[in-house]
Amino acid sequence: MQGESKKLASAGDVFRAYWHELRQHKVLLVLVLVGGFIVQAGMLVAPLYMRQFFNLLASSNPGDQAVGVLFGVLWVVTAMWLVEWIGRRVQEIANINLETRVMTNLLTNTFSYLVGHSYNFFTSNFAGTLTHKVSKFGRSFESLFDTVVISFIPTFVFVSGAIIVLFFRNHWLGLGLLAWTIVFLIFQIKVARMRQPVRAELSAADSRMTGTLADAIGNQSTIALFSGTVFERTLFGGVVEVWRKATLRTWTVDHSIWAGIGLFIIVIEMGLLFGAVKLWQQGLVTIGDFVLIQAYLMTVFDRLVSINRELRRFFNSFSDAAEMVHILKLPHEIKDKPSAKKLAVTEGAIAFSGIKFYFQKTSPVLHDFSVAIPGRQKVALVGPSGAGKSTITKLLLRLYDVPMGTISIDGQNIADVTQDSLRDAIAFVPQEPILFHRTLMENIRYGRRDATDEEVVAAAKAAHCAEFIEKLPLKYNTFVGERGIKLSGGERQRVAIARAILKNSPILVLDEATSSLDSESEMLIQDALATLMQNKTVLVIAHRLSTIMKMDRIVVLEDGKVVADGTHDELLKEGGLYHKLWSIQAGGFIVDDFDVTAELAVPQEEQ
Repeated sequence: MQGESKKLASAGDVFRAYWHELRQHKVLLVLVLVGGFIVQAGMLVAPLYMRQFFNLLASSNPGDQAVGVLFGVLWVVTAMWLVEWIGRRVQEIANINLETRVMTNLLTNTFSYLVGHSYNFFTSNFAGTLTHKVSKFGRSFESLFDTVVISFIPTFVFVSGAIIVLFFRNHWLGLGLLAWTIVFLIFQIKVARMRQPVRAELSAADSRMTGTLADAIGNQSTIALFSGTVFERTLFGGVVEVWRKATLRTWTVDHSIWAGIGLFIIVIEMGLLFGAVKLWQQGLVTIGDFVLIQAYLMTVFDRLVSINRELRRFFNSFSDAAEMVHILKLPHEIKDKPSAKKLAVTEGAIAFSGIKFYFQKTSPVLHDFSVAIPGRQKVALVGPSGAGKSTITKLLLRLYDVPMGTISIDGQNIADVTQDSLRDAIAFVPQEPILFHRTLMENIRYGRRDATDEEVVAAAKAAHCAEFIEKLPLKYNTFVGERGIKLSGGERQRVAIARAILKNSPILVLDEATSSLDSESEMLIQDALATLMQNKTVLVIAHRLSTIMKMDRIVVLEDGKVVADGTHDELLKEGGLYHKLWSIQAGGFIVDDFDVTAELAVPQEEQ
């Protein structure tokens, strides 16, 4: 499954994704870089004047002339520090504006691409994991940009400048720092590469832990009803243990790296100072050079040691970003053709022609399914579970593409029209409606987002939602909870029907639209649906056969094939599967699909 994929995008993929957004703000980027160069220039030049200051201090006698010269040097140093301060302000102000803008674009564009993925994609991935990946993708840009532009580049500039300055003071000092820096960077790169696999493992473990946690929290009621607390605790504990081991391996590697860095610092510090003492003994360096060396070394140590921290941050952020970039690189399964036009519905005639469909290659769902529905005809699909009824509605809505055959509306192949125009033409009421954690007004208005409050209320009354909404303290401003959890199943169903009434599309698809209603509510809803169905093409899935007696046609499915097609009376006269289903329910056995299938499997002599 896609949700279990361990593939990550390459470094080039990640940087291209970020550069695509970053290049839109080139002025801010230039200001960040220029500000950074000013800061490094100030930090390199100021110690040179401090060297001169200490040389003067060591070689001059106290007096007004010497003090005046010393004060002059100090004023230059102060000027350098002020220039550095100004450069840092330019860099930081440009940086915070740049990063917030880029992160905003990243998050909105990522959301837009993510929601464009197919129905199959979302059924194959944890919602919590996807949410976590989107959030990490935005934050990872901040970390990666700060690491490269605020840390790596300035460090390279400063260390290069320090090596050049020391080289001109004395070749051996400059060459010594250069050799040490090269060895140190090779060490850092080697250990960073060694650390990357464990970092990627930790990032994957973190995403799994988040997904498992979100899955459990989202199904808390199921856990309680099936006494699954101990089982879920064990399951989550196993996921956390994987995370713990990945974290332990990562931290152990980090500790080893820090130990190596400590030894490197001792070597260069003592090596350069011992060498400087020898050169001082030969009169090749001055007291001020010791100050210069120490000032540069302290900054170099701080920068190169921070490089280790930044490398860890860099690769953490890279692993986080790579997970999301991998999803962004996945092509959308269901896409509009470049030449796709808007669907034009005149009659609402639907034609399924030679449809063959598989969820898995070894499990065909529909076999050569062909049904023509004239405009404004009301057709019911019936049959046992697994017959392909809900699959047909998903194909009509183009949640999946058909590998063989065509589906057309008013002669237009739905694969050749835009998905939005197709779905605008169809009002769909699912068996298990899912609501946003928004107000009832917002949830109903989702059927037609430009509808007025009065139109929303009218649709709610037609769907008999007003009966329970008017009893709520906040009425239409009541929040329904995540996925509509604060409402009963029947109330959610009525809200979904209100959406369809408000949408008022020429084609209506009902997938067990009254399955969650009690008998009284169902009677009211059937009345509302009778009004809603007028002058529309209607496709209904219903297991309670009493609800479809008045349909113009009933298509009976079994194992993905049409086994009967006619009116209620005609099908009863024919006998066969529909007659058996009706006999079971009319005889007082209102059973679910599983029981119907089981009943049908019993030989006649045993019934």
